[in-house]
Amino acid sequence: MTEFALIEQAASELKGGAVAMQARLVRPEPPESLAMVGEDRYLSVMSRRIFRAGLTHRQVDARWPAFETAFGGFELDYVRQMDDSDIAALVKNTALIRHRGKLTAVRDNAIAMQEIVAEYGSFGFWLADWPEQEIVELWHALRKRFRQLGGRSAPAFLRMAGKDTFILTDWVVAALRHWENWQGKTTSQTAHRQIQTLFNAWQQQSGRPLCQISQILAWSIASKT
Repeated sequence: MTEFALIEQAASELKGGAVAMQARLVRPEPPESLAMVGEDRYLSVMSRRIFRAGLTHRQVDARWPAFETAFGGFELDYVRQMDDSDIAALVKNTALIRHRGKLTAVRDNAIAMQEIVAEYGSFGFWLADWPEQEIVELWHALRKRFRQLGGRSAPAFLRMAGKDTFILTDWVVAALRHWENWQGKTTSQTAHRQIQTLFNAWQQQSGRPLCQISQILAWSIASKT
């Protein structure tokens, strides 16, 4: 296994030095902050990630105020009571991105989120209590419980929400191949768990959160190899 200090040194050289690199690193929210966020904000962030998939972030973000209005501020009780005729009306709303499957997923995900609230007290507590050393299991749980969170959408949602996670972008995968001679796909649950083991070891070596390890890996190679 490659020492993370070597990977970090390579990234620092490519990004103009340690100070310049450090300034660009993201920072996760502490558990106590995650626990205080309301379910309406989590549903909004989750839905925004779902609509961003396949589109530019700017395109989705520009329309998001209209989504907030259309979905009643993403209050769970409001959204979960929307019926098929309400969804059909949203499909005709030109202020929105009119993707029926994703619009329906917002309602279905509000129902799924309420089930977690009933079981754990709040969605924020559920996220906050999940150990980062098993973050891929949270990806899998999100994909199982919620709609339209396949591919990279589950970890991307967690990153947007402030929960510490790595993301297997093309650049991160290329870095895994470069530094660890990773072979094969990275999309199976087995592969996720194997990669989690690598990230956990690098976290112990560096003391950095998973999100920063992910970024540094992506910056550590000059091209996808």
